[in-house]
Amino acid sequence: MKNRPDVDFVIFDLGNVLIDIDYHQSMDLMKSALPTFLHDKVDTCYAAEFHKAFEKGQLSSAEFRQEFRHYFQTNWSDAEVDYYWNSLLGSIPAHRLDLVRQLKAQYQVGILSNTNEIHIEAVYAQLQAEHNLANFDAVFDWVFYSHEMGLAKPNQDIYQQLLLELGTTANRVLFFDDLKANVDGAASLGIQAVQVTGPSTIFDFFENV
Repeated sequence: MKNRPDVDFVIFDLGNVLIDIDYHQSMDLMKSALPTFLHDKVDTCYAAEFHKAFEKGQLSSAEFRQEFRHYFQTNWSDAEVDYYWNSLLGSIPAHRLDLVRQLKAQYQVGILSNTNEIHIEAVYAQLQAEHNLANFDAVFDWVFYSHEMGLAKPNQDIYQQLLLELGTTANRVLFFDDLKANVDGAASLGIQAVQVTGPSTIFDFFENV
């Protein structure tokens, strides 16, 4: 490793940092199943209040599915809702997990992700199929999910809770996220935060470990 940051913890977001996601693919798929007059609702569904509530664990999966059906005025089954909702999830490239394993030799490594119960169940199924892992516990020292914390990025309270649970100070944490708002939220507390702008960002940062 050529670049050795002076920190104790390296924390990663999931979507478009460790896991490939494609919002456009998901929205195109939903539009293909919906009448044209509902397409505008597809474009804004990820910003909808029921999604934000689901990410904070304020809705159960069953309640979220019902809100999803109501929002899109459909009678989709639970399986259909999950299919469309999970359609943004892409692969979990092995070389990213390998990087985390290498970093783990020198740092405590963790995940901090805005996510939800349905997505995480799908991610774990994918982890099992692609990497023979039941979850992230064998790879990471720490796993923080918004729906379990009742908090969400970019609000400062989620980063404050992260630091509290890690038992450390902001300057000892390096954080990678693909969204500028989340990076700015972390940086506002003094966390060393890096925006991931492409698939090579984390590797370039550590100069291709």
